[in-house]
Amino acid sequence: MDMTPPCAPRANNHRKKALLLALMAAAAAAGAQDAASGFPAKPVTLVVPFVPGGGTDTGARLIAQKLGDKWGKSVVVDNRGGAGGTIGSDLVARARPDGYTLLMANVGTQAINPYLYKKMPYDSLKAFAPVSMVAELPLVLVVNPAFEAQSIQRVVELGRQKPDALSYASSGVGNSTHLAMEVLQAASGARYQHIAYKGGGQANADVIAGHVPMQFTSVFGATGLIAGKKFVPLAVSSAQRVPALPSVPTMEESGIHGANFASWIGVMAPAGTPDAIVRKIAKDIADVVSQPDVRKSFIDQGAVPRSSTPEEFAKTIASDMQRMQKLIIDLKLQLE
Repeated sequence: MDMTPPCAPRANNHRKKALLLALMAAAAAAGAQDAASGFPAKPVTLVVPFVPGGGTDTGARLIAQKLGDKWGKSVVVDNRGGAGGTIGSDLVARARPDGYTLLMANVGTQAINPYLYKKMPYDSLKAFAPVSMVAELPLVLVVNPAFEAQSIQRVVELGRQKPDALSYASSGVGNSTHLAMEVLQAASGARYQHIAYKGGGQANADVIAGHVPMQFTSVFGATGLIAGKKFVPLAVSSAQRVPALPSVPTMEESGIHGANFASWIGVMAPAGTPDAIVRKIAKDIADVVSQPDVRKSFIDQGAVPRSSTPEEFAKTIASDMQRMQKLIIDLKLQLE
């Protein structure tokens, strides 16, 4: 007489399926590790979603060169400016998720644009995989050397006495250089007219030419212009002084409270990029950022080198999204 319980064949089938799934998962993990160990096997494209000349572009070129040296494969910087970084970011969001197309993101592309633009071609939380932070970018308020106000206190005084009589440049509506000035105005009671450009390079050029008297700009990338006396730095928006500009006071030191504002740059990959490849790129970025000459280059130009794990980077982005959402809602900023 057969004493086997009726459910035994079904149980055996379940066990076989579970074993098969486990073997498939192990094979997939092994395949991902193999893919990561051989990565990259060809040139990598690092998309900068802005025109050349700003802090994001400057940082991207430094990292691209060093990663290329480490990998033995070229890392090509591809500038795709427009729509506050949305055009270049969308290019990466639609790219094959294999690690060969990466985005040099910043606080604007990941934490500001989702709330600034009424419609986005992608969901910034779902379209990208955070890889690693690269550096924090303090901002500095600079003026043309011929401008009548050569101190932050005088700039604020003029902005209070004659609201909207003075203009300032930014890298674009909703860009961190724009929001930093909005924060300064809210903290000081001054008002200025906003002139938005399509990138940091164009804004720099018009401030240097004297067409616009002042702007916030990333310290990183502006130190050469400051050293060349093209800009006069008045105050940094970071909580502490910047080593590259040790004589330039903070907003707090200048008597303007609540005007702190900082940016960052970091690498993102398209969502769906294998975790092993994401972690390999993150580790290699950490190795590059820790190199003494890279650290010195970042610090000398006004950035604070800082790599991270993908998880740490994701937390930074989430925190900044929460902060920027409130700021943008309070300012009633929104673009089509």
